[in-house]
Amino acid sequence: MTKVNLVTGFLGSGKTTLLRHLLAHKPENEKWAVLVNEFGEIGIDAALLADSGAVLKEIPGGCMCCVNGLPMQIGLNMLLKQAKPDRLLIEPTGLGHPKQILEMLTADVYQPWITLYATLTVLDPRQLRDARIVKDENFRDQLAAADIIIANKHDRWEQQDYHALLNWQQMHRGERQQITAEYGRIDVALLDTPRRNLHPLPDAQHHPHSHSTSGQALLRLEKNARWRRALNHGQGYYACGWVFDKDTCFDTVGLLEWARLAPVNRVKGVLRIPEGLVSINRQGLDFHIETRQSIPPDSRIELIHEENTEWNTLQTALLKLRLDTAA
Repeated sequence: MTKVNLVTGFLGSGKTTLLRHLLAHKPENEKWAVLVNEFGEIGIDAALLADSGAVLKEIPGGCMCCVNGLPMQIGLNMLLKQAKPDRLLIEPTGLGHPKQILEMLTADVYQPWITLYATLTVLDPRQLRDARIVKDENFRDQLAAADIIIANKHDRWEQQDYHALLNWQQMHRGERQQITAEYGRIDVALLDTPRRNLHPLPDAQHHPHSHSTSGQALLRLEKNARWRRALNHGQGYYACGWVFDKDTCFDTVGLLEWARLAPVNRVKGVLRIPEGLVSINRQGLDFHIETRQSIPPDSRIELIHEENTEWNTLQTALLKLRLDTAA
């Protein structure tokens, strides 16, 4: 039996950081796997989790529950059959609805194979002061589906964020457990909390994406191509991402300034720089970078925004930051 936890949370709440923390503290004698879903087609999270020691399966390009759940079923079946993990962590896109995923995980066909434990929902309380996010049905239903709510990024809260969280607790918390965290640092033992939240969730309105996708492969470069771009939109948001070959290296200072100043809600990437590798994670004004010495097989970066924007202008500026501009 594989232990399974669903880890949800809206865009920028800190799900991937939480996963990295959990994977870094997993028991040495256990084999873990991660099934991760991203809104855009580029696929960033697998690169961020590549050195975690877990078996990774990524479903890019929209909600993993689309197409009657086929992308998720295929990914889940492959992990259970091939990897046979002791624990599986499932991270849906921040714009995904949890109802269909939970219904699939509790279906009779999976009961001989998995045990579903607590659903963890990561919340950045600052989002409770953003009317557009609070009105989003996925945001509301992710919180409604939680067994444990992780009020994350405590180090960034201001007084009004405390008040917003307290007001929300009084109206919605119920009997669900809530903990406070910084950088997703929680006790790994929380994963063994039984699933107790069995309240029915409302049906989600499905917002189709701009294209169809099998969800079974990350965006790859065509033969001899140095880079390519992918666009995606759905759920009221737009995404633009780029993938570059392994020989493309970026100017460090210029790249970080480009990511910091890009007029979008969300920036996430793993790119090669002269110093090695830099991971970029920006939500609004929050900007976190981390350098490593490992060399990735390629470089990837993705932007997400609530409106369509001047992607060509941003692309031109990004391409100028390549230290090798031969192609």
